[in-house]
Amino acid sequence: MVEQSSEVPISRPDEGTVTRRSGSGTATDVERRLADALADVVSAERVPVDSHFFTDLGANSLVMAQFCARVRKQPDLPSPSMKDIYRHPTIRSLAASFAQQAPADASAPVATAAPEQPAAPVTRASRLTHALCGAFQLLVFLGYSLVAGFVADGGYGWIAAGKGLADIYARSFLFGGIGFLALCTLPIVAKWVLIGRWKPGEFPLWGPTYLRFWLVKVLLHANPMILFVGNPLYVMYLRALGARIGKGVTILSPSVPVCTDLLTIGAGTVIRKDSFLLGYRAHAGRIQTGRITLGRDVFIGEKTVLDIDTTMGDGAQLGHASALHRGQTVPDGAHWHGSPAQPTQTDYVRIAPARCGTPRRAWFALASLLQLFFLYIPIAVGGIYMLFTEVPAIGQRLDPQTAALKRTALIPDALELSLVLFLGFVVLGLVALCTVPRLLSLALEPDRVYPLYGFRYAVHQATARMTNIRFFAWLFGDSSYIVHYLRGIGYDLSRVEQTGSNFGTEVHHENPLLVSVGSGTMVADGLSILNADFSSTSFRLSRTSIGAHNFLGNNIAYPSGGRTGTNCLLATKVMVPLDGEVRENVGLLGSPCFEIPRTVERDTRFDDLRAGDTFRSRLTAKNRYNIRSMALMLFVRWLHTFALTLFGLASADLYGVVGHVVIAGYLAITLAFSTLYFVLLERCIASFRALRPRLCSIYDPYFWWHERLWKVPDHYLNIFNGTPYKALVWRLLGVRIGHRVFDDGCYLTERSLTTIGDDCTLNAGSKIQCHSQEDGTFKSDGTTVSAGCTLGVGAHVHYGVTVGDCAVLAPDSFLMKGEEVPPYARWGGNPAVDMPDAAEQASDNGRALSPSSAGATAATAS
Repeated sequence: MVEQSSEVPISRPDEGTVTRRSGSGTATDVERRLADALADVVSAERVPVDSHFFTDLGANSLVMAQFCARVRKQPDLPSPSMKDIYRHPTIRSLAASFAQQAPADASAPVATAAPEQPAAPVTRASRLTHALCGAFQLLVFLGYSLVAGFVADGGYGWIAAGKGLADIYARSFLFGGIGFLALCTLPIVAKWVLIGRWKPGEFPLWGPTYLRFWLVKVLLHANPMILFVGNPLYVMYLRALGARIGKGVTILSPSVPVCTDLLTIGAGTVIRKDSFLLGYRAHAGRIQTGRITLGRDVFIGEKTVLDIDTTMGDGAQLGHASALHRGQTVPDGAHWHGSPAQPTQTDYVRIAPARCGTPRRAWFALASLLQLFFLYIPIAVGGIYMLFTEVPAIGQRLDPQTAALKRTALIPDALELSLVLFLGFVVLGLVALCTVPRLLSLALEPDRVYPLYGFRYAVHQATARMTNIRFFAWLFGDSSYIVHYLRGIGYDLSRVEQTGSNFGTEVHHENPLLVSVGSGTMVADGLSILNADFSSTSFRLSRTSIGAHNFLGNNIAYPSGGRTGTNCLLATKVMVPLDGEVRENVGLLGSPCFEIPRTVERDTRFDDLRAGDTFRSRLTAKNRYNIRSMALMLFVRWLHTFALTLFGLASADLYGVVGHVVIAGYLAITLAFSTLYFVLLERCIASFRALRPRLCSIYDPYFWWHERLWKVPDHYLNIFNGTPYKALVWRLLGVRIGHRVFDDGCYLTERSLTTIGDDCTLNAGSKIQCHSQEDGTFKSDGTTVSAGCTLGVGAHVHYGVTVGDCAVLAPDSFLMKGEEVPPYARWGGNPAVDMPDAAEQASDNGRALSPSSAGATAATAS
């Protein structure tokens, strides 16, 4: 039987305005009232003022978040944050910290803040506008598919008429090359025709200006130049889109800037992967555009977010897991980190420069183009016809003129072809991953500095791309077998203490042969291991070592040289320190990080299941269950491949009748089929029932079933970003979601535990995670994001959270479990706290829009 949490749930705060004062009453009175609030939360008669919250009372972060919410409801008490709780872990020390914040003269009158106003009045589109937007987006997709059908019909017909292998290769080269150039040129033409130059401003969602913005964004995200991230060609492409970029800039992030005219990057700047600098944000029912200005020799770290209207001076640095909020400016030569960023002494550029001039970059770009045009494009476009030429039996079987006589063989043909393709990819892919990277590693020496854009840089890129294929980590993750897979591609895992959940399904790296993970360490999803250092002219590979008996939460960037040792808890989105003493036997939370308890009483209640005969029997049972899950997922992925293959062969059968219509129909049908297929699969696994909050061991059968839900593919969701159909798909998956919700790329882990109100605005890279899995304990609970809320770019919301109406969560924030955000509040940071921004609030209030007047500002974008 699953043990339920004993915490007392906290009611939602009353809607309306709150008047607060900083520090009131005597210290004894404050202590008494704080103790009474905590006693109510933990259902105790009394709480000693000197008892440690975690070690003496056995509380945890969820309990203390509920305590903070209780205190915030009392307007004459200061508002504590989770950072205050960890820094002052007793009632007495917490009250003393409040007293230090109070006015020095206790007899002086306490100023009362004005009633809070909405930080950003939400622009609510009409239902008609919302519906028309969705209809137009659907027509755009169908029209694009139809044009693609016409072009592909003529092009492939011309290729098929080729005589011999050489002729087919030449035709594939010409048609594929022209098609590639057209796909790259289309977004540039669309941007200059539909938008012109981007300017700072804003416009409402779902209206005509938004449709132009969305069309340009979709074309940018779908164009093949994304494959050239980390290549000088990508920088040239952004210049063609209007970005002002200096010489020697290296961009490794695949997140494509949209408002390129508002992006300025000085010479010699380095932008690492998984960074967001979009030039826009969705905010309270509007798209806001603003400038991002980076000086010369700037360094932008991993997993960073640069909001609009941010600036970094020459030689400035922004560390990993950090963010610049709107209006922040980093001075020349300054080093900042954290979310929101603050000054630091840490140097994030730890590599010497190398000789890498313009000729080297030009030759590398030219070699990449030659390789693309003379190898990859002909094989991708005409490879199937070359195969038909060499094996005529296959071509005759699929010939439209003879296939009509063999329609009864469509299903056997699709079955045979899909099995060959799918099983070939799985088997040959595993063999390649376990051999090719090891051979390529012979060309690279650890800790040696190499210049960018040479042979060794190309080897490094090939290794990183090959070994980060998501399919295999998805297949083996959350099971005992991920250990064997990671060892196979090169990880050093020491003496493995098998838990059955050593790693999640999303583990990334830059070179798997230079990763060491200590014995007994468990890793959740979203870990990015940084074992490559970059400057604007050089790169270096170094071993990254994670200590033994650690637990790493979600969305962590772990760099080489991270100052953590054994027995550490690294919380979700934590910034791993690069200086100071090596942290051991502690927990780390936040960006910049601070110490918290390594574990609490609730997380050890299932320790009896992690040792002895009980552990061995439960682990064996979990392994058997995981094997069944893996087999099921392989089967459903193959079945999906079989269905797409069958559609393809049926299209070939009809190709001679109306070829372009068939191709257009194939694109639309496969998208609709894939969406419904995976939605139905997830609902069937869940037995069409909603999830319920749980607190259990990872060796409880419920958790194994819950892990199976995480394996259902959901990559198709990204296609619907920025359209009304994304909310429709979420609703089909069990999310309780309101009307006119704008989702620009949010991810929900537990769909049926999530509630989202009307007119919410969810930005790219945001996430609502209704669970945590710390060491051997799994916890889940519902999260509610009320009407009109905004989640910033890269924001992360944990479980058991309630966000009040029209509240705003700033970019790259981490809203911890159990938090309650009052209505109309503005929270931000990691961990998130109340952070009203008077200047921005005044600006937002001045821009208040109503549905009838919103269109007046639409022209500011063009």
